[in-house]
Amino acid sequence: MMFRATARHPALILDDVRGAQKMLSGVARVTALEGSRHLSELVGAPVHLKCENLQRTGSFKLRGAYVRISGLTPVERAAGVVAASAGNHAQGVALASTLLGVRSTVFMPVGAPLPKVAATQEYGAEVRLHGQVVDETLAAAQQYAEETGAVFIHPFDHPDIIAGQGTVGLEILEQCPEVRTIVVGIGGGGLAAGIAVAVKALRPDIRIVGVQAEGAAAYPPSLAAGHPVSLDNPVTMADGIKVGRPGDIPFAVIEELVDEVRTVTENELSSALLLCLERAKLVVEPAGASPVAALLSDPKAFRGPVVAVLSGGNVDPLLMQRVLRHGMSAAGRYLSLRLRLTDRPGALATLLAALTVADANVLDIGHVRTDPRLGLTEVEVDLHLETKGPRHCEEVEAVLRRDGYRVIG
Repeated sequence: MMFRATARHPALILDDVRGAQKMLSGVARVTALEGSRHLSELVGAPVHLKCENLQRTGSFKLRGAYVRISGLTPVERAAGVVAASAGNHAQGVALASTLLGVRSTVFMPVGAPLPKVAATQEYGAEVRLHGQVVDETLAAAQQYAEETGAVFIHPFDHPDIIAGQGTVGLEILEQCPEVRTIVVGIGGGGLAAGIAVAVKALRPDIRIVGVQAEGAAAYPPSLAAGHPVSLDNPVTMADGIKVGRPGDIPFAVIEELVDEVRTVTENELSSALLLCLERAKLVVEPAGASPVAALLSDPKAFRGPVVAVLSGGNVDPLLMQRVLRHGMSAAGRYLSLRLRLTDRPGALATLLAALTVADANVLDIGHVRTDPRLGLTEVEVDLHLETKGPRHCEEVEAVLRRDGYRVIG
């Protein structure tokens, strides 16, 4: 099976993906497929996690980048390659180029996380910081390609890239032959398109579900319109799938072969990342956790066995800290309160004693005495508490009100 070819969208077939798999032998890892008891109980059928977060460079991107660069002519290799990325594609291109002996230049946004910049450099690329958003960075990389003759390596809109990413699908079929549903995050669409080409050719009965972040979901309106549609301002913490316009080639594949595209909220992404860390002991970036977020949001909608593709694990530690706190809050395990007390000696100690009785763990506390909103004898206290869940949050607030405290926020 292949999707319908046009002049703009050359056909991709199973043989392309199988050729990519041979090319990647000894280069890309065959990543683990781990069962999730918690998700299996929610879904009511076996759920497995395809751990591309444990791939070399921390994501699936190495697969497509290596296949693309391998296909360059000697003259093109001599000219070097250039890419634009905020992280995962940058690292994939850098390592693939080094392994193939090709000079690489990678443009990254000025605000790119320092660990990702450092990793890209360590994999062998020359990094140039340009632009505040990826679109500006992309334009700079394309201009560099025009000026120098370097080959621009697109992150998703090229048949070789898609064929490389499709090897994830072949591995899933080998590792879980009984799979009925594959859930995969979608940004530009290269990974989902590659998996769809490989899987639908061998097992057209398998349902493939794509997942986008609600604030960066270009595929639903594009599929409705029948052509790629651009978003004006995509916003999501999941930078790995924060793409404003589908790629032309991935869109053609996804339109024909992917069964459904769902969206997930930021709260659902946070909860999914927290679940991966706590229950599966896996560090996953928000984009990589998007399939898990979809399972959590509507677990009975997926026929099992299910494979959820954890596409990457390159999360900035500062973002991880914020996301985990956000995830704990979304899961009802993090409670923020603002109280007003009478400003007298021992008032704060009495409040902390009440929280001890409520079995709430104080993570942070702010104590404000001078504010125009406060009365002469008032003090305001901001509390950040760790709790055991939504019901415990209600119990904590009930204890405080019972003891005469006024909760104002």
